[in-house]
Amino acid sequence: MIKVSNLTKKYGSNLAVDNISFEIEKGRIYGFLGPNGAGKSTTMNIITGCLSQTSGNVTVGGFDVFDQPVKAKKLIGYLPELPPLYGDMTPKEYLRFVAEAKGIKSSAIGPEVERVMFRTSIKQVSGRLIRNLSKGYRQRVGIAMALLGDPEIIILDEPTVGLDPRQIIEIRELIKSLGEDHTVILSSHILSEIQEVCEHVIIISRGKVVADDTIENICNMNKEHPVLNIVASCTPDAAVAIVDEYEEVTHYAITECDKGTSLELTLMPGTNITEKLYFAFAAAGIPLSYFSDRVSIEEIYLKLTESVYDEEEETASVTEEAASDANEEEYKPMFTEEDNSDEGDL
Repeated sequence: MIKVSNLTKKYGSNLAVDNISFEIEKGRIYGFLGPNGAGKSTTMNIITGCLSQTSGNVTVGGFDVFDQPVKAKKLIGYLPELPPLYGDMTPKEYLRFVAEAKGIKSSAIGPEVERVMFRTSIKQVSGRLIRNLSKGYRQRVGIAMALLGDPEIIILDEPTVGLDPRQIIEIRELIKSLGEDHTVILSSHILSEIQEVCEHVIIISRGKVVADDTIENICNMNKEHPVLNIVASCTPDAAVAIVDEYEEVTHYAITECDKGTSLELTLMPGTNITEKLYFAFAAAGIPLSYFSDRVSIEEIYLKLTESVYDEEEETASVTEEAASDANEEEYKPMFTEEDNSDEGDL
């Protein structure tokens, strides 16, 4: 769906995005991670056509973001970290306004606004002023805005920031439901949310992509010696007879327990034999439980981005926010008169 090739963005002498390339496949939920100033927001703004690149190119659904902006933007729904909401409007008024700006046909605006309000569960507050809504409901209005026109790709920048635990759970469930029929890119500093919601993670540090894989693969590859804990309802000898068949197991420790035998298996780096062992024990008629002891996404994130903090005091780099302000003339709105003049079919 999205292909980023050799993308570079400079703000004067500051290199915000450094020749990065990656692809976003259709129908998956992606986590986009990185420290403040790593280049996340700059990359997302370039993907959405809000900011021009210094070099490289981005295509969305096969359309170049800058050569064919109207067609590319129709495939994207974008929620910035600070949703561009108007407090003096009601959600219904605001969504109608955005639908018109997106070029949705007049006859389709009413049904489309009703659809996104129902999808995000804001119909009950559709007549209240946005400024009087809770932070959670304002985020839902922002997500509803991104859903207008039923784009194939939804990009959410920090959608749960500032929310209480209950609101975070509600937004998390909403994002999961969006992943059923959209490609979703989620940027967040709440790593537990990324691990809970996303299938695939892209980590960016100092303008470079340092990881691009499934969470499971990243965790396995970044643990020197993966450990797998098993509790098997059998004797130690029976358990060892099965485990000894796998050369991936470099060491194991055995203890007897109430449920049978507990084994701590040390594996070769980058290996995962959970599925193989499950079928092997099942074939022998032995019930078991797995407790996979793998590194967390937090540990991986810190490991891959620690150089940012090590060099923090040595480099007086311009932050993304300051750079964006300094280059305001480069910033392009999501909705332009040119976009609005194009056919607005859903």
